[in-house]
Amino acid sequence: MLVIENLTKRYATGDLALEAVTLSVPAGQVVGLIGPSGAGKSSLIRCVNRLVEPSEGTIKLGDLDLSRLSRGALGQARRRMGMIFQEYALVDRLSVMENVLSGRLGYVGFWRSFFRRFPQADIDRAFAVLERVGLTDHVDKRADALSGGQRQRVGIARALVQEPDLLLVDEPTASLDPKTSRQIMRLIVELCAERNLAAIVNIHDVALAQMFVQRIVGLRKGKVVFDGPPDGLTPEVLTEIYGAEDWTATIRKAEEEDEQAAAAGAPAVLVRDTPLVTA
Repeated sequence: MLVIENLTKRYATGDLALEAVTLSVPAGQVVGLIGPSGAGKSSLIRCVNRLVEPSEGTIKLGDLDLSRLSRGALGQARRRMGMIFQEYALVDRLSVMENVLSGRLGYVGFWRSFFRRFPQADIDRAFAVLERVGLTDHVDKRADALSGGQRQRVGIARALVQEPDLLLVDEPTASLDPKTSRQIMRLIVELCAERNLAAIVNIHDVALAQMFVQRIVGLRKGKVVFDGPPDGLTPEVLTEIYGAEDWTATIRKAEEEDEQAAAAGAPAVLVRDTPLVTA
């Protein structure tokens, strides 16, 4: 379980990105993090893995206090946190397999990683993950020869090959078309259910979040203003998060897509049956 208590981040400029954020994410639950630009969503994710240093508060992953780890200990702790990026963060000149195996760099020595000589167990693990994300036929392709959806699947596979306890996902569908976006979100939710992973997904598309995740946390000006199930996002709540707007079409779109997914038997919707756990 990830437990965040009173997390505050104030940048050197004086800007307050996060203010006393408290939430818990149990194993197996996918949380959609929504809010306007500048609300603190990316800062929250980056504080968890300490790409950004918190100003105050505690962050615990299981029995490990991430907020108090030394730099040396943090490197090992990051093995337990898989990161999936909006712009994929792949090395274009490397193959799909080589990009995925980079997720094992925290487990192998410097020279083995430098010459890309990975243990057979790691290679087997990478093949298994690539099969699960549907990229078996693209193992030897260069990353820059892939479509956007395929590149994001490589990013997912790279995170999974770490065998993490937590996924931190930053705008995984921002550069994708609507159909591919649904496929990627469905894949993330299915994988978290299969592997009992906690996950925080920073996502701008409210309807997409409502369709797939079990729980939504809304941020505004660095504060949590909503924490609850997707159907709790009423027009009044969305106005509190984003400001005044006609939210009827957004909510109707989410309901229609949810009904279509249920009719098609999409397993992503069924994951919502996991009990909601809040701080």
